[in-house]
Amino acid sequence: MVKNLKLLNKKIIFVGGKGGVGKSTTASSLALAASKLNKKVLLISTDPAHNLSDLFQAKLRNEPIQVANRLSVMEINPEKENERYIAQVKKNLEGQVKATMIQEVHRLIDMAKTSPGADEAALFDRLTTIVLEELERFDLIIFDTAPTGHTLRLVSLPEIMGIWLDGMLDRRRKTNEQHHQLLNDGEPVEDPIYQTLQKRRENFRLVREIMLEPAVTGFLFVVNPERLPIEEADRGVTALKQHAIPVLGIVVNKVLPDKVDGDFFQKRKEQQKVYLSDIERRFEAIPSLRISLLEEDVSDITHLKAIANVWRKYL
Repeated sequence: MVKNLKLLNKKIIFVGGKGGVGKSTTASSLALAASKLNKKVLLISTDPAHNLSDLFQAKLRNEPIQVANRLSVMEINPEKENERYIAQVKKNLEGQVKATMIQEVHRLIDMAKTSPGADEAALFDRLTTIVLEELERFDLIIFDTAPTGHTLRLVSLPEIMGIWLDGMLDRRRKTNEQHHQLLNDGEPVEDPIYQTLQKRRENFRLVREIMLEPAVTGFLFVVNPERLPIEEADRGVTALKQHAIPVLGIVVNKVLPDKVDGDFFQKRKEQQKVYLSDIERRFEAIPSLRISLLEEDVSDITHLKAIANVWRKYL
């Protein structure tokens, strides 16, 4: 257990964990607490099962909406981002493909839209834009992410897509050199597609540097004192270490308070003690904090404020 996680020294925080452990509640209450301490905060949901609209009782969209003083929130839909991404690819190819081939090219691009990892790639493209455009406008950006597997694929994309784009750029450069030799006496000509790929490669490089900088970015894992969330967090921490992404802390959510009535809750509390010990053992090198289970469901900003008050002593 720790008294201070120094989270307000960071610029980007990812909040992840198994589905149902309280990621949205954790991310939202953290964002609210930080905004109360005079930080200008942007909270972003990348989980298709958005909860932020309900928690803040606001109609959120794909752009930041201010929901409280110094706190803005937005929800990103991965499927819609995939559609937007595919439309942009088609637009970039306008004038670069023969009219007789454009229909077939569009068909192949549409097929790629449903390929494995397509949503994550489109989502990462959007996150890249957000980070590069909004990092200077906000003191802190918090990502409320989808369940762990989806999130780990997302955070591994900067490296994977960087390698993929390097290959694309190399092939495009060799093709251009051949065309220059055959059609332009060796004189280079401007290639908008190559320039677009270069720009995207540079953006991915910048975001990867930001994500790997411990002074700037970190990851919070949310768990409940139960076996399955702990196991999933353990695998997630190991995976993040492999990608050199710093883990800032473990948030143990829905901990039964000290005073509980009845044999049923006493038995649950004894079981939780076992899991809390397991968390301390597995993640002994990582700071952790505990958030007690509330008497009511967390369903609006009043409940978030109660949890935000708990956060403030750890910030």
